[in-house]
Amino acid sequence: MPLGRELPQLLKQRLLHKGRKFNFEVNRLRLPNKAEGEWECIRHPGGALAVPVTAEGKLILVRQYRFAVQGRVLEFPAGTLEPNEEPLETIKREIQEEIGYRADKWNKLGEFFLAPGYSDEIIYAFLATDISKLETPPEKDADEDLETVLFTPEELEKAILEGEPVDAKSIASFFLARPLLV
Repeated sequence: MPLGRELPQLLKQRLLHKGRKFNFEVNRLRLPNKAEGEWECIRHPGGALAVPVTAEGKLILVRQYRFAVQGRVLEFPAGTLEPNEEPLETIKREIQEEIGYRADKWNKLGEFFLAPGYSDEIIYAFLATDISKLETPPEKDADEDLETVLFTPEELEKAILEGEPVDAKSIASFFLARPLLV
């Protein structure tokens, strides 16, 4: 097998933190060139995201406080997959909880790694259309501080290009959805 095509050999794996949403581990590897080193990794169950579009063509996002960046970030509704839960079921639940809507039509936009340099998290992105506001939305999670905001696709693109804080999964999903937003 040519050099570069072999996979590193796992020599030792240590779980340093078992968390509510993800685990953190350190792995000692031997590379195909025989060099050894340690690599840290966040193990995450994955997440699902919706690009919700109203009948008027507006995109529904949330502006959410994120502790890691000490500020509010513009994001599409998203959530972590629960054990044995399909991504579509996750996001159907999340848009009800986060924005108080339900969708009757779902199109898968794609899936992608969020930050493969240090995490195995995959985001499953969906376009949500034929949406309607719930008469009685479920209570938001106690640990979420968010507000619902609406943008036209042009307004969102402008916000992204002008540097408004928007998370990467939302930017990637917006550009996957952009050709379908007419």
